[in-house]
Amino acid sequence: MSAIGNGGTRALPARERSFARGPTVLSAAAFNRLRAVLFVLALVPLARLFVLGFTDRLGANPVEFVMRSLGTWTLVMLCLTLSITPLRWLTGWPWLVRLRRMIGLFCFFYVGLHFTTYIWLDQWFDAASILKDIAKRPYITAGFAAFLLLIPLAATSTNAMVKRIGGRNWQRLHRLVYVIAGLAILHYFWHKAGKNDFSQVSIYAVIVAGLLGARLVHWMRNRRR
Repeated sequence: MSAIGNGGTRALPARERSFARGPTVLSAAAFNRLRAVLFVLALVPLARLFVLGFTDRLGANPVEFVMRSLGTWTLVMLCLTLSITPLRWLTGWPWLVRLRRMIGLFCFFYVGLHFTTYIWLDQWFDAASILKDIAKRPYITAGFAAFLLLIPLAATSTNAMVKRIGGRNWQRLHRLVYVIAGLAILHYFWHKAGKNDFSQVSIYAVIVAGLLGARLVHWMRNRRR
């Protein structure tokens, strides 16, 4: 992948030297190729579900398998979205920020499929049963709250909406992603608590805590300057 404007490496901070040979600036063509590759890769989990479905390999409980897979990939996309800013700080590659919107929208895409599978294939649009689930099952409550909070973030993801509500207000609104991350971990944790299986959720909890912790450390360092 070609890059321009890399410059020298001597003036870079120590934490960035290992990335100094990387592309600090990408040409438009290179960036579009990268974005296209990531777009296709982000669709692979969904394509996998279709293949497993057509070949009758979704297991004894296909609905639960599909819901669980979609939920997992929602969390993966959320973690990838949260990782963009720390990676930019670490590498000094500003173009990474331009990928955040697409990854964030894939997060919403997968959570939308996750929620649709729940209300359609699991609950068959039974509003009373869905509301009862939300009110009485903590992991459903946390998951539903995270889904609702993601809606305004997806709705304001365009450049036109940023201009309409103002950059500062947009930043404030999109800090909800930190609350959403916490709710997503709670949703996963409480769901696994019924099966006393915390191995996978612990990994995601550590990742999310690390990504949010990196932001806190960065904020504290800038405050002291």
